[in-house]
Amino acid sequence: MKKEANTVAVIDYGMGNLRSVAQAVRAAAEGTACSVLITSRPDEVAAADRLVLPGQGAMPDCMAELRASGLLEPLLQAARTKPLFGVCVGMQMLLERSAEGDTPGLGLIPGEVLKFDLAGRTQPDGSRYKVPQMGWNRVRHARHGGQAHPLWTGVPDDSYFYFVHSFYARPADPAHVAGEADYGGPFAAAIARDNVFATQFHPEKSAGHGLQLYRNFLSWKP
Repeated sequence: MKKEANTVAVIDYGMGNLRSVAQAVRAAAEGTACSVLITSRPDEVAAADRLVLPGQGAMPDCMAELRASGLLEPLLQAARTKPLFGVCVGMQMLLERSAEGDTPGLGLIPGEVLKFDLAGRTQPDGSRYKVPQMGWNRVRHARHGGQAHPLWTGVPDDSYFYFVHSFYARPADPAHVAGEADYGGPFAAAIARDNVFATQFHPEKSAGHGLQLYRNFLSWKP
């Protein structure tokens, strides 16, 4: 009989807002059979039922630290079959390449990461666009496979989430866009493919809607 998923590994490769992410996932796991651990051990990453990949800072640094940590191969192996949630730079790492340092990514979702080019442009209220985008922004549910992705269950369309980023993901296949926001034009705020889901925004900083995303992830059966 197949074991029910109950271990969630927040991957510690030396980068990312681990404490905040882990606290939010643990809050989402209250009342469930899920246990949440922060781990830098390859064996625990390999044994976990679900994975959360946070990321913060520069993409070249995140990829270099992931390789140096010895967690790259266990992560790629686990990502073939197990639910994986990428957060912020952890989302950008899932694509093939980033313009930040011309850095290769994990290649789990075809596409690239580009920098906002908003110099001299003004927002509808007349203020200049600032890079990084920092603050709350609405996220629209994209039609992923003809309908909203199941991780949006219980999260109203056009809900606000908290962003801090200068770069954004552009998947090669629009079908891998699970959510969109606007900042000088539309961009992918969430991406998904098979058992992988990721957000450019920070669910752990996005109050109740962010916690609902994590709750949905803990019970997601892709």
